[in-house]
Amino acid sequence: MSWPRPEGISFPGKYNEAIEDIAGLIKTLVALEEVHLNVPNENYRRIVRDFLKARRVNMRRVFFHFIPTNEAWARDHGPAFVLRKRRGKAQAAIVDWGFNAWGDKYPPWDADDNVPTRIAEELKLPVFYPGIVMEGGAVDFNGAGTVMTTTSCLLNRNRNRGLSKARIEKYLRDYYGQQHVIWLGEGIEGDDTDGHIDDLARFIDERTIAIGIETNGRDPNYAILQKTRRALDKVRDQDGNPFEIVELPMPRPIAYHGQRVPATYVNFYFANRSLLVPTFGQRDRDRKAIAVLQEHLPKRRVTGVDCRKLIWGLGAIHCFTQQQPLF
Repeated sequence: MSWPRPEGISFPGKYNEAIEDIAGLIKTLVALEEVHLNVPNENYRRIVRDFLKARRVNMRRVFFHFIPTNEAWARDHGPAFVLRKRRGKAQAAIVDWGFNAWGDKYPPWDADDNVPTRIAEELKLPVFYPGIVMEGGAVDFNGAGTVMTTTSCLLNRNRNRGLSKARIEKYLRDYYGQQHVIWLGEGIEGDDTDGHIDDLARFIDERTIAIGIETNGRDPNYAILQKTRRALDKVRDQDGNPFEIVELPMPRPIAYHGQRVPATYVNFYFANRSLLVPTFGQRDRDRKAIAVLQEHLPKRRVTGVDCRKLIWGLGAIHCFTQQQPLF
């Protein structure tokens, strides 16, 4: 994770509220796994440590790294870890994709762009540099060789102008080690990333995809999600097999100062033995989404985490985190 800066652009007017949600997320996560936090310097470390301790976070599983960032969205600027086995031992490396703040939208982004290499230096891992822009929230994986993404993001001219769909697929296969690419269309309303897959549809296992479904025909997400749902009936996995599609409710629309935010239950994060799902203070829909996911993930504990303030930054749990595998 990367701790946000008060002067950053992610939480205008709501920084103090947003970091309460972040503290709640960290408190939930440390019961399950280590949490590593990027902060600019020792002064930030002290401030954040004291803030978390005051909220009874178990600090024995929180580790600080002096790696400055422009914004807080570690899913997109963080390292992409890749693993392989050689002679029975796991080897790890980091892929450092280019980052340009979601299509040159929010300069500056130089500190964010440096994060993967800085982490690789600390962990003493080799780094691969594809030389193209790619955000972690733009891709999702089934763990068996299939990567899912959207045309509205990866084929957008503000990312990698001049690269064809076939060339982008080759980068996905070569640098993520995948066999097969699924393309969906546009993202949901309020998503300023040009349509990240982690707000639209997500794998919950090798053969199952979860998607939010809007029931209000007047909501802009209704047509977007219906079109995506129809497309999912036609997609196949790396072996040519269809997926089981799990439908989740969509939260009722949330807006701050007239701006729609991309609230969705599919922006979840797989923690050890668990699934953390964003909730939005909508008891009926929050509970239904958690119940549906729990039914399909009986070996994991599905837990809701309040993201009513975090979502003001146009992201939730998956956007704010980047997982590091054991190796």
